[in-house]
Amino acid sequence: MARSHAIEDYRNFGIMAHIDAGKTTTTERVLFYSGKSHKIGEVHDGAATMDWMEQEQERGITITSAATTTFWNDHRLNIIDTPGHVDFTIEVERSLRVLDGAVCVLDGNQGVEPQTETVWRQADKYEVPRIVFVNKMDKIGADFFRCVSEIDSRVAGKPVCIQLPIGSESNFLGIIDLVRMKAVVWENENLGANYHDEEIPADLADQALEYRNMMIERAVELDDAALEKFLEGEEPDEATLKSLLRKAVITRAFTPVLCGSAFKNKGVQPLLDAVVDYLPSPLDRGAVDGVDFKTEEPIVRRPSDDEGLSVLAFKIMDDPFVGTITFCRVYSGKLESGSTLLNSTRDKKERVGRMLLMHANNREDIKEAYAGDIVALAGLKDVRTGDTLCDPLKAVILEQMVFPEPVIEIAIEPKTKADQEKLGIALSKLAAEDPSFRVSTDQESGQTILKGMGELHLDIKVDILRRTYKVDANIGAPQVAYRETLTKPVDIDYTHKKQTGGTGQFARVKFHISPNEVGAGFAFESKVVGGSVPKEYIPGVQKGLESVLGSGVVAGFPVVDVKVELVDGAYHEVDSSALAFEIASRAAFREALQKGGAVLLEPIMKVEVVTPEDYTGSVIGDLNSRRGQIQGQDMRGNANVVNAMVPLANMFGYINTLRSFSQGRANYSMEFDHYEQVPSNVAQEVQAKYA
Repeated sequence: MARSHAIEDYRNFGIMAHIDAGKTTTTERVLFYSGKSHKIGEVHDGAATMDWMEQEQERGITITSAATTTFWNDHRLNIIDTPGHVDFTIEVERSLRVLDGAVCVLDGNQGVEPQTETVWRQADKYEVPRIVFVNKMDKIGADFFRCVSEIDSRVAGKPVCIQLPIGSESNFLGIIDLVRMKAVVWENENLGANYHDEEIPADLADQALEYRNMMIERAVELDDAALEKFLEGEEPDEATLKSLLRKAVITRAFTPVLCGSAFKNKGVQPLLDAVVDYLPSPLDRGAVDGVDFKTEEPIVRRPSDDEGLSVLAFKIMDDPFVGTITFCRVYSGKLESGSTLLNSTRDKKERVGRMLLMHANNREDIKEAYAGDIVALAGLKDVRTGDTLCDPLKAVILEQMVFPEPVIEIAIEPKTKADQEKLGIALSKLAAEDPSFRVSTDQESGQTILKGMGELHLDIKVDILRRTYKVDANIGAPQVAYRETLTKPVDIDYTHKKQTGGTGQFARVKFHISPNEVGAGFAFESKVVGGSVPKEYIPGVQKGLESVLGSGVVAGFPVVDVKVELVDGAYHEVDSSALAFEIASRAAFREALQKGGAVLLEPIMKVEVVTPEDYTGSVIGDLNSRRGQIQGQDMRGNANVVNAMVPLANMFGYINTLRSFSQGRANYSMEFDHYEQVPSNVAQEVQAKYA
């Protein structure tokens, strides 16, 4: 079967936003108007097509990025619906990695919110072109122009209006299209499927002209010929203006802003037109970077069916009907079901069993996929998020994803032996699906430890264990993922000597051990000259050092940000071995941590509380009592926004306290910011609890 749409007619885009901005509702309307859904699913009814996990339907938030394919104006749209809750940032990050463009949805009443800033930063990181849809224009307090100003002030998004609202709140009737200079009004019957053009209302004509001129002035700056004509008094025609706006989006020169109300079925079709007109195709995004599998030389893969096959796995899911499915983006070449691929990240062969086109949780079998396609593969055995799949004869490794370290952990104990067996299988599947969720075993207690990005993240994992995998288990209270490091450089000369008849053990090591840069992790370097420690023993030295990293000397937490240099040593012709050097290095490192002023580090969270003015004093007082440092305040609409840095250890259960003293009117969000040394009085409490 040949390609159904030319690659220039593809639009791979995500819909991203803060929680409750109406992102999933917008996606539902897109699917409805483009003919993929026969009825509209409402989030608050728990019926949204894209929110197909039970946990999502109950909580009314999107947890996993569901992918779906639909069509509009002879273009093929591959849409990824991403979560807006900060605990699921990893979902946003990995979907942005494989997208060509994005629609950022704002709540017309709330404007730019904390998670909007987070996803905007992530989109900047991957240089994703985007447009903005100011949603909920029918909501009380909706203010389109305040939203536009916040796009500029809070995320430096360089907004340019290409639409204006006609009315607001309950009087929101439609939009003014500044490109065509027409009013677009929706009829309430037929769920907004019918709409028509009108002349711009007289009372808005001057404002429309002013904003159109601002749009044209910004657009013509991108093209010398258009600028010259404009300065001579000639405005660009509609086709030229659209091509300039498209250029602006693709080069990220500025961000077009649209508006509407997805829930009231207004503004979605022009948003779809804008996706087709302005967001990039895979061709516009160009080649992807990678390295040659054998030589590790840099190479690029162009978005063409004629190039060697390169595919990136960006999400793994366990499907109750198909088994493990792997969401993939085909960057180049042609992928056929039944073919054998090389997982170049892990140097393993994989056979594609079935290839599926996904629509939320419905699926359609297909035989072929081409450059630009987003598909799901069933039957892959050992593929993780971020792995590259490719043609074994033209092997490439695409640029890899980097995932954040988890900051919160809980212990889990299965209630019965049967639960124990089910738990092991379930956890390995969940960890494969979500790289920000980690599973480990506590060496001393033997307990299974789950680590994640926040309380909600782990709550939902436990919920999935109970519902999907039928595991009954006791859950411990959340614990902070403390770390340890040393504070001053230290030189250690350590000799391990053991003589018990027969061959003995002998190894001498001299280390210079010092603090590494924050976030740089552990680094080891051998500076031995003259063979005082033979090369074959160096791996033993490194193994000994690394064995200490999992459990430090202060309270048994992982050791981070330490640089170790092996400067000298000695060996014995008969009694030395890799094991002897491993033992010596382990003991030397532990001694160095004690002499080098080892300290505890704790995760510090960036917290934003949005509260009515009346409760600001209580919010600040409460954050101060949690060892928080207030960073500043500002107003958002009629609410006060308090920004603070607070240790994670003091934030457990915060939402209940906040709701209780604000009568449920205040809300907050938090994300990990950095690790910081624990004050000595708190460190003593932590030591007493864990050491």
